[in-house]
Amino acid sequence: MNPAKSPIRLLLIDDHTLFRQSLARLLEAEDRFELVADFASVDLALDALDRLEIDVVLLDFDLGERTGLEFFPLSREKKFAGHTLIVTGGLSSLDTLRVLKLGASGIFLKHSPPADLVLAIRKIAEGETWLDPRSVDALVTAASTPNQNARSTSMSSRQKDILRDVFEGLSNKEIGAKHDISETYVKAILQQLFDKTGVRSRSQLVRVALENPDLWN
Repeated sequence: MNPAKSPIRLLLIDDHTLFRQSLARLLEAEDRFELVADFASVDLALDALDRLEIDVVLLDFDLGERTGLEFFPLSREKKFAGHTLIVTGGLSSLDTLRVLKLGASGIFLKHSPPADLVLAIRKIAEGETWLDPRSVDALVTAASTPNQNARSTSMSSRQKDILRDVFEGLSNKEIGAKHDISETYVKAILQQLFDKTGVRSRSQLVRVALENPDLWN
């Protein structure tokens, strides 16, 4: 099978039955998506991770008396190697920072268009990030507090521009078009950023930027 055509296996966690069922129908209508299971709680989903192969978890943040934050450390114990997209009605600046530091690959707000959700899932499945513009604003607010442990990494203005674009979830193609440069050049700058920050992926780069806002401000 051509890997590019392989189905993206999804697991949905949301305690609102009507929303969960509606979203399940939307996901099942997409050719490349395979909704493997949906659950109302983290506990039920974690039990399923032992026996299911999942590429992307769609995780609601507000799960009644509990939050989606607990999914991350518990899923690591299960050796979950997939990606997690927070699908929520809204997050505070602090919670936005928390979920990304814990390992979320992106944040999608529920009132956004369904087509954007499809795009977000595809990007995250490919190892990219997805941040709603309002989440970016929240991150800027949350990251504005000085970090005493910030890295003293010198970056050029071009590298800072590309880092901001990665932070906003832009693809290499979108970054190239924005700055009128080739995708090859974008990849070269990304590699420079990886080398400077000691990371190996876009998601890790985003987390470093969150912890060290002076890198991109």
